Amino acid sequence: MNQLRLDRVTDYMLQTQMGQMLISDPASIFYLTGVWIQPGERMLVLYLNLSGEKRLFVNGLFPIQTKDASDLQIHYFSDTDDSISLLAEYMRDEGDIGIDKTWPARFLLPLMETLSHASFINGSPAVDSVRLVKDVNEQALMRNASELNDQAMKVLASSVEDGCTELELSRLLKETYRTLGTDGISFTPIIAFGANAALPHHDSGNAPIQPGASIICDIGCIKDDYCSDMTRTFFYKSVSEKARQVYNLVHQANLAAIAAVRPGARFCDVDAAARQVIEAGGYGAFFTHRTGHSIGMEVHEFGDVSSVNTAHLEPGMVFSIEPGIYLQNEFGVRIEDLVLVTETGCEVLNHFSKALTVIG
Repeated sequence: MNQLRLDRVTDYMLQTQMGQMLISDPASIFYLTGVWIQPGERMLVLYLNLSGEKRLFVNGLFPIQTKDASDLQIHYFSDTDDSISLLAEYMRDEGDIGIDKTWPARFLLPLMETLSHASFINGSPAVDSVRLVKDVNEQALMRNASELNDQAMKVLASSVEDGCTELELSRLLKETYRTLGTDGISFTPIIAFGANAALPHHDSGNAPIQPGASIICDIGCIKDDYCSDMTRTFFYKSVSEKARQVYNLVHQANLAAIAAVRPGARFCDVDAAARQVIEAGGYGAFFTHRTGHSIGMEVHEFGDVSSVNTAHLEPGMVFSIEPGIYLQNEFGVRIEDLVLVTETGCEVLNHFSKALTVIG
């Protein structure tokens, strides 16, 4: 158990008059208890209240063996037990009940029927706000994951050749991660050539690379439970003047957003810094997504870099900065780094070059 993290969650509950909380997100449960379980369709709940109770309700198919959970009360149930009734027996009639955003309705609705007198609220911010700020150990793990991602990008960029396809590079990337000793991918890689690169979430296919094509490589790995995420855009054999101008504009937007990162600034300020550069260059309508997202044990975590997020930055926060321009039926350009907010500004976790690069 990580008592410091639990105390911070309890403080949030106290401030918001949340008497009890049910945490179901496996990553959040691991973050607080050191117990990592993927329960599939079965119920998994960490119950907390303001009296300090910590109870984990888990199917007996997942026995807890870690020593980190020595002070955690564990309640096992079987496939034939009424797990909701078992949970309800231990809940108290005190304050609002916070529910995790990931808890399926098939569990929540029966509990609401059983405790019809209770008040249920979204309790996710209690844990999300704590996870948003990484401690020193987490920061070191994220640096390491990003360093491995830099190495993987180097292999990927050096492997583009005549006839290669997006899927072939994707398969090579996964093998490279295995060789580097990572724990796998943090998301399905996005490898996109030419006009495909104008689709921000393109599914890699079998089309071979063509001269003059842009190549978007959006990749990430997991190492020691923490994720990396980085995007670089290359060009194959040649680059048009238009593509060069677009690339330089996205690069400038990336740097402007990074320069805006400091304690006290707002997420929306960072988004605006990137967006203003692209709008001034005449491509504002083609920057079609938010500037970034928070990241940690999951590649997309609570908190994003967007125009509507007015929350202030704090030291220890880690998020992506990934402006892009996407020209339908032509090409796309995206450049993404992860940044760690420091006491005076930020630290960029990726070190692979962002200079315009023509391969081949």
